[in-house]
Amino acid sequence: MATSVRRAVLTLPAAPLGPENPLPALRPLGETHSVSDSVKRELPRDMARQIGYEPLRTVLPVRVRDGYGRDREPTGLDTIVIENDRLRATVLPGLGGRLHSLHHKPTDRELLYRNPVFQPADFALNGAWFSGGVEWNIGATGHTTLSCAPLNAALVPAPDGGEMLRLWEWEPLRGLPFQVDLWLPDASDFLHVGVRIRNPHQGPAPVYWWSNTAVPEDEHTRVLAPAEEAWHFGYERSLRRIPVPEHEGVDRTYPLRGEFPADYFYEVPRDFRKWITSLDGDGRGLVQTSTDTLGGRKLFVWGAGRGGRRWQRWLTEPGTPGYAEIQAGLARTQLEHVKLDGHDEVSWLESYGPLSADAGTVHGADWDAARAEVDTRLEEALPRADVDAAYEAWLPHADTEPGERLATGSGWGALEVLRGAMRGGYRLPGTPFDETMLGEQQAPWVELFTQGTLPKPRETAPPGPSLVAPHWRDMLETAPAEPLTEYHLGVAQWHAGDRAQAVRSWERGLQLATSRWPLLRCLAVADQEGGNPGRAADLYAESFDDLCRERGDQEDGSESWDAATAALAREAIAALLAGDRAGDARGVWDRLPDPIRKRGAFRLIEARLLLAEGDKAAARAVFDAGFEVADLREGAETLNEVWASLTDDPLPEEYDYRMRPGD
Repeated sequence: MATSVRRAVLTLPAAPLGPENPLPALRPLGETHSVSDSVKRELPRDMARQIGYEPLRTVLPVRVRDGYGRDREPTGLDTIVIENDRLRATVLPGLGGRLHSLHHKPTDRELLYRNPVFQPADFALNGAWFSGGVEWNIGATGHTTLSCAPLNAALVPAPDGGEMLRLWEWEPLRGLPFQVDLWLPDASDFLHVGVRIRNPHQGPAPVYWWSNTAVPEDEHTRVLAPAEEAWHFGYERSLRRIPVPEHEGVDRTYPLRGEFPADYFYEVPRDFRKWITSLDGDGRGLVQTSTDTLGGRKLFVWGAGRGGRRWQRWLTEPGTPGYAEIQAGLARTQLEHVKLDGHDEVSWLESYGPLSADAGTVHGADWDAARAEVDTRLEEALPRADVDAAYEAWLPHADTEPGERLATGSGWGALEVLRGAMRGGYRLPGTPFDETMLGEQQAPWVELFTQGTLPKPRETAPPGPSLVAPHWRDMLETAPAEPLTEYHLGVAQWHAGDRAQAVRSWERGLQLATSRWPLLRCLAVADQEGGNPGRAADLYAESFDDLCRERGDQEDGSESWDAATAALAREAIAALLAGDRAGDARGVWDRLPDPIRKRGAFRLIEARLLLAEGDKAAARAVFDAGFEVADLREGAETLNEVWASLTDDPLPEEYDYRMRPGD
């Protein structure tokens, strides 16, 4: 059969994403992949330099996604299917362009770990993320903020004359447009993926990219890469060079032979072919290879310990086998960002397909022989020269304008292109961001750009998203000093590191604001970060009072008001408890709507509140009754910390998410 690209619908048990958190993310969520300055001093200079290059201060302008739960119902998800007579690839354009499935038809084998449910969890830089398939991580260290966001999708002519699927979007953290082109040559066992990131700005920008592939895992699974050393990152936040495959008496290329979650970033020699593969006990599995630009390779394992197994079950439904991740990136480790000069671009080609190798050799004790066996079988299945040729054939098509549109992303890229048109425009052939993409969230910013002022809100509601790039900050500084303008200006100044000026902007906004709680909350965060917890608690209490007053004036509750109430209450109660003000924290709790109090996150808050009030028995009863914190953060230790304050009993398995030794 000739290669086809078509729309389809995939029905999965799915938990709704829910609303965005309307509070601006003035603090990062707590990315686990970071190391101390003392660790950096022991690293190679180029690695240390790239680890220290432009780390994120916040995830602004992106909003946090924490409105999901864990109640799943059958839901139809839009997909795009790319298929020839050998492979069938299924893409989720509405969920970051995730490659959900790669099915090898001659052997009737699924090559990826395919999650049978859609269950968001708090792993992305901005919260919601889900496991399974191949994800395209761009932006900064961690899972992309686009994990659960829609991408643009369209048909484009493929290099072989057939059809190709193009995904594209404007990455919001760094302001960089990117594209992912997927095509299946006729009769090919390999899916080709061409990726391009462009910097349309004058100055350099930090770039991050890792393609993360979830693969099935059992006790026989072995992951191989062309390396003799790796950088081991553990969740105790250490980074050190270790030998491959064996370290401390354990062969770390078998994902289930370690106890704790860990990352292994392989040291692939510069002139070696770039590949990574996961093979089962029979020597069969998935291989990923690429052109040399994408030089990093990594294995992530959950480990065989109780905490890692608990996380695996958390991300799917009971009875689902586990998974490991094989990954490919632009740098040696995921802690690094690389520099992309202004008006420059970086591109490469990846290929994904089946691999079959001699089981005795790839699972043998001779690591050199195991790697050589994979290298030989990969060269037979897909020669290195063919990958380079496919890349060269794809490049001229990267600028081809898309044809039939299959899905639509956000309007933020269109807003930036509209603004850039006044400065000669951005040249972005192949990835159009036209004005038809603009939506309701962009409308106030279009008016600021065209009229010089932000419009006054037409209804009482939580403020919309803030933009923080220097050009938007400049426009806000020259706009009339209305309360909403001062609010957004303060957020942009805070993001830029000018915290004193941000506080002044928020204080000016308070003088005329009728809706005071958003400004008060920002000032509370500023006091927390500035080492004034008592004043922060006062401001949080005042902010929550004002939100309740304003919400009470509305005839009906709404999803956005529920999101604002829940988000502000969580922060306010935490600040009040930190200040030993359990009575005031109880006052916030008592005003929460009952559906919010029943959420798992608030059941944990209730236990902490009861503990602060001295009622350990009641707090223990909350745990005994059972609850699930839907947005429990990866690496968070809150559950075991609260439990340890209640009792010396062992932490129950259902609350054990510990990811490092000594938790």
